[in-house]
Amino acid sequence: VQLVESGGGLVQPGGSLRLSCAASGFTSGYYAIGWFRQAPGKEREGVSCISSSHGTTYYADSVKGRFTISTDNAKNTVYLQIKSLQLEDTAVYYCARLQTYRCSSSPEYWGQGTQVTVSS
Repeated sequence: VQLVESGGGLVQPGGSLRLSCAASGFTSGYYAIGWFRQAPGKEREGVSCISSSHGTTYYADSVKGRFTISTDNAKNTVYLQIKSLQLEDTAVYYCARLQTYRCSSSPEYWGQGTQVTVSS
C-alpha cells in the first residue's frame, strides 16, 4: 500500500490549491480515504473523508464550504480542492487509507504529506 500526496505549495490568502493523493497497492474505491493536516505545534486533525463505494463525504466544520473532496477511481486518486485559503490552513496535509469503507474508521496507512503554506 502506498499513498503519495502532491500539490502543496506557497499561496496567498484567498488563493486555491488542489491536493492529490495517488494510491497504489489497493483499490481506493473499496476504502475510505481521509485527508488530515498538522499545523506547527498542533495535533493532527481530520479535515475531510470520502467513501466512494458508499457515496459519502465528510468535512470538518472548519473547512466546510471551502474544501471539496473527490475521487477518480480510474486513476486511483483522491483530490482535495481548497479555496479561499486562510492563514490557519497552513499545515502539512496527509492522506490516509482508513481501515474500512467507513469514514468513522481509523487511519491505517499514511502518505508522506505535502506542505501547504498560506502567506502574504
